[in-house]
Amino acid sequence: MESLAGLFQTADWKSEKHVPVIEAPESAKKNEPVSVTVTIGKEVAHPNKTAHHIAWIAVYFHPDGAGFPCEIGKVSFSAHGASAEGPDTSGVYTHHEAVVNFKTAKPGTIFAAGYCNVHGLWQNAKEIKVS
Repeated sequence: MESLAGLFQTADWKSEKHVPVIEAPESAKKNEPVSVTVTIGKEVAHPNKTAHHIAWIAVYFHPDGAGFPCEIGKVSFSAHGASAEGPDTSGVYTHHEAVVNFKTAKPGTIFAAGYCNVHGLWQNAKEIKVS
């Protein structure tokens, strides 16, 4: 049986427009808010057209020693230029960026996943220390 994990792609986000770029502090204080910004197409712009776009970004946190990650947030991008007049006619396009905030008492790993309607699932990860 095929695994969903095997469908996620990764690469260097400085050369690949699909990899989520995670901006978050290297460390945080226990139970203090942590702001996480995830962008797709930060260095290499990703198309945002009706036929080729980023549909969503999801952000998770996996505390060290925990069995499963916690979903922090998910943002769907709905405006890709389509209108009643047809594809790429509205002039309205969402930007591929999600900002979420969370608190944690434990260190762990922030995971970000994004979905391109043409090129599939992409992921990235960043560790965060807690003091």
